[in-house]
Amino acid sequence: MTQRLSTPRLAALASAPPRPAPPPGEAVERCELCAEPVHGAHRHLLDLEKGELMCACGACTVLFDGQAAGGRHYRLVPDRRRELTGFHLDGPLWAGLGVPVDLAFFSVSGTGEVTARYPSPAGALHAAVHAGSWRRLVDANPVLAELRPDVEALVVHRAREAAEHWILPIDDCYRLTALLREHWTGFSGGGAVWQHLGEFFTELRAARAAAGEKRGTR
Repeated sequence: MTQRLSTPRLAALASAPPRPAPPPGEAVERCELCAEPVHGAHRHLLDLEKGELMCACGACTVLFDGQAAGGRHYRLVPDRRRELTGFHLDGPLWAGLGVPVDLAFFSVSGTGEVTARYPSPAGALHAAVHAGSWRRLVDANPVLAELRPDVEALVVHRAREAAEHWILPIDDCYRLTALLREHWTGFSGGGAVWQHLGEFFTELRAARAAAGEKRGTR
């Protein structure tokens, strides 16, 4: 059954690029495990029991940098972003996923359940995806077998003749959800939301290119 999506910290994740360290006296964002200050860009942990994202400092990031480190409670959200070129998603495959709009992200739980989240005039909605439909998509695109449970998602944007297919960290997906919630107007979203959506993917490509150049200079 389709339900309203309620995800804590969406507004924070939709904020602009990382801020510099705050001046003395300004409130400091803190690691939600050890209370150490975190400034600017930082990683997140997913609380599997509550379905909430938690800010993590560098030391806690290192501590949980392993699939088994957080047990069944916490999982470190990865920082890899992968654009999927040559992705196969024709009309019948898309229809089988049961998403009524052309923009959604799909995540797989540790138990193998697939969930789709997508925008609507009533806000962001989520719905279970039939296992057989997802299996056919994975058979057509084996790269999806590499999705990390709970903390990565397939993002599909095929509205208005777009063809965006990405594997993204779940915090990026929540940031995208917050962006849509903030700018969506009317039934079709309005012009502003599609502009911001295009900028979101442009920024992803720029960040990925910058990361590649940084690795190349080491």
